[in-house]
Amino acid sequence: MRKLFGVLALVALVAMLGIGTVHAAEKQMKVGFVYVSPIGDAGYSFAHDLGRQAIAKMDGIETSYVESVPEGADAERVIMNMARKNFDIIFTTSYGYMDPTLKVAQKFPNITFMHCSGYKTAPNMSAYFGRIYQARYLAGMVAGKMTKSNILGYAAAFPIPEVIRGINAFTLGARSVNPNVKVHVVWTKTWYDPATEKEAAKSLLDVGADVITQHQDSPAAQEAAQERGVYSIGYNSDMSAFAPKSHLTSAVWNWVPFYTTVVEKVRKGEWKSDHYWWGISEGVVDLSPYSELVPQDVRALVDARKAEIKEGKYKVFTGPIKDQSGKERIAAGNVAPDDMLLGMTWFVEGVVGSNE
Repeated sequence: MRKLFGVLALVALVAMLGIGTVHAAEKQMKVGFVYVSPIGDAGYSFAHDLGRQAIAKMDGIETSYVESVPEGADAERVIMNMARKNFDIIFTTSYGYMDPTLKVAQKFPNITFMHCSGYKTAPNMSAYFGRIYQARYLAGMVAGKMTKSNILGYAAAFPIPEVIRGINAFTLGARSVNPNVKVHVVWTKTWYDPATEKEAAKSLLDVGADVITQHQDSPAAQEAAQERGVYSIGYNSDMSAFAPKSHLTSAVWNWVPFYTTVVEKVRKGEWKSDHYWWGISEGVVDLSPYSELVPQDVRALVDARKAEIKEGKYKVFTGPIKDQSGKERIAAGNVAPDDMLLGMTWFVEGVVGSNE
């Protein structure tokens, strides 16, 4: 009987040790996010926060966020506060957070920092973004087929490569199906200011644009288009609910696969500093569902090109591509390398407006 009890006790001990080992393997982690605008119920920060919510459902992960953080000194203060609270990973999600993130990362080498849309890195800091220009190109195809005036309006935030690249991709997509299209650009010099965004959209409508798109965080441009009875294409997240009578589709983000992958790699000790740039193939960018306003033949045309992009058979920035002045920037048959795309500061042929 003593032997039986001894065996049972040993089995129980082994089981307990085994369970303890399994739990120990699931490292408890704190993950923080810094957002440039309110999360709200649509837009850029909203899309990032959907990714955060997915991380929060993972075993052993605690998440936190701070929203509406201005770029600059305020950002550095917020990031520093997170670092002092011993977060394991800190995601900073706006271009203007790049230098503040790098500055804090250099002081906290044991924390993993992930900066969105920039280009600077450190041993413990990566740069990441998505190939949203792929979705922009497809959205441009929709706009090019739906316009009657051949004037498209683009309310843009800041003249930086990220935004210029998107404008160019949208224009290339539109002109691939309608060579007569012109894309008029107005700068707002803000990521989130609904009143300014709406005024920018109205100024584009005043010059005859009958399809409006945007690079900002609110649906104000969509609302302006609906008020004038013209079409709109959203950005960041599906904006159909804000302009159901005008919205055609949106170029959207899905950060879930990227954020969950980063967390797992950090937890397993497999993360390394790099530039990450995922696209349609990885499920990070896409078009939202088409509205009923988009005819079936247009959907089929765009979906066919989307499949080619997803399979790697078509590259958006394939030459010949000329700039606004008519100068050839990408020769026939050549594909723009990522370095060119990441530093793009010139407009393609067909864009009306200044790149400053």
